Amino acid sequence: MRRLFLKNLLTAWPLAAFGTLGLFSRRAAAAETVKVVYHFADGRAQAARGLANIANHLRAEPGVKIVAVALADGISFLLNGAVDGSGRPFERKVAALAEHGVEFRVCNNTLQAHDVPAERLLPQTTLVPSGVAEIARLQAREGYVYLRP
Repeated sequence: MRRLFLKNLLTAWPLAAFGTLGLFSRRAAAAETVKVVYHFADGRAQAARGLANIANHLRAEPGVKIVAVALADGISFLLNGAVDGSGRPFERKVAALAEHGVEFRVCNNTLQAHDVPAERLLPQTTLVPSGVAEIARLQAREGYVYLRP
């Protein structure tokens, strides 16, 4: 009985070790590219903080993949002519972050509910059917980490 146990252990060990190594290599590969979704829903003050957070995040981790999803009052900073509390246009900050690979997605449900034409959106934005559904999809299907500035 003891010999059978040892034989099974010695036979199974390499398979378990390689399986575990495979798990670690998958985790290591996933850890190479951190993916983050920033959720904007609270207007221009949150947007100013959030864009600063994103810029800091990119400086600390240049390879990070960032998607900003805006819905409800959070779409305001992604409209043409929007300015922060100091009167500076958001468009410059958004354009600079977009040049570094940040994607900006806007909830179409919000546009429809507030009767905002899509033509008012900054050119760096992409329209998605639902902001909350987009956040859930990014988290569940694409492995994004959720942050709300």
